[in-house]
Amino acid sequence: MNNLKTTALLAFLGALFVGVGYLLGGASGGVIALGFAVVFNFAMYFFSDKIALRSARARPVEAHELPDVYQTVSSLAQREKMPMPDIYLIDSPQPNAFATGRSPKHAAVAVTTGILEVLDHRELEGVLGHELAHVKNRDILIGTIAATLAAALSLLARMAFWGGMGRRRDNNGASAIVGLIAMILAPLAAALIQMAISRSREFEADHDGAESTGSPLALASALEKISVGTARIPMNVNPAISQLFIADPLKAFGSKGPGRMSKMFSTHPPVEERIARLHQMASGIR
Repeated sequence: MNNLKTTALLAFLGALFVGVGYLLGGASGGVIALGFAVVFNFAMYFFSDKIALRSARARPVEAHELPDVYQTVSSLAQREKMPMPDIYLIDSPQPNAFATGRSPKHAAVAVTTGILEVLDHRELEGVLGHELAHVKNRDILIGTIAATLAAALSLLARMAFWGGMGRRRDNNGASAIVGLIAMILAPLAAALIQMAISRSREFEADHDGAESTGSPLALASALEKISVGTARIPMNVNPAISQLFIADPLKAFGSKGPGRMSKMFSTHPPVEERIARLHQMASGIR
């Protein structure tokens, strides 16, 4: 269900991107919009991992520096028939982790110093299983495409506003109003779809990671500890990469309520819902 939802959301986001381009600039606008998408995605496909690691101030580490992490990741990777990803360490007391890379052959897993201090071995294994699930499912690439389309759509709307791209041959009051509405609502809709995709992939990684380790309750316990830590300990990271982390690293900068609107504008599902799903999984309820 999560995979079907992701596919549908990506398809709708792509159609929205080209459709808005056509609405604002006719056939040429649609072509320009598609061109933006291709160029941005090509660049992000090859450089997103380096950008994310640099933004998080992560440094590469050797096996002797983090033997438990290396051994656990190696075991999980062999179990899933995946190449061993590179391991990175982030010097931050906040308990958190993320994975990045365009494919399993070009992947990296980063953990904070804080997560190594608060989780026991089984909980850490659950988190690393979650991150390897992201790599195996190519969620980093999916998230990059969604984020790129959303950003490019916003750029397209600004170009239309400032450059007069929205002036069509049959320009009249009605078309001008439609164009203005599109320029305002399209980027908002794209951002909401991007966040929905991110939440869907988190649920899928929770499920697949827990299935790989065979211990949903260990991941549930880890998520509970991580949630407390992210709410209490701030972490200075670029908001553009916050969706990569297993929990929102910016949570300490502003508490969001449990309302429906706050869920829609969140890159991560409510931790209570994630934990509940893992408990259901442990009980045999799918």
